Amino acid sequence: MSMETFFSFLTLLLLLIFIGIVAWAYSKRRKKDFEEAANLPLEDDKPAERRMGGGRDHE
Repeated sequence: MSMETFFSFLTLLLLLIFIGIVAWAYSKRRKKDFEEAANLPLEDDKPAERRMGGGRDHE
């Protein structure tokens, strides 16, 4: 097999992988998951007292 044939197959394989990823990303089954992930930065964090152990001072 010549290098040109090898690179042709490699290019075709990478193109098919790319098309598969795009189809997966835009599938309607994944829409809910992606919407939830997109809203993660907008959610409120826990109050500072809860993160630090109930507001007690830690020494």
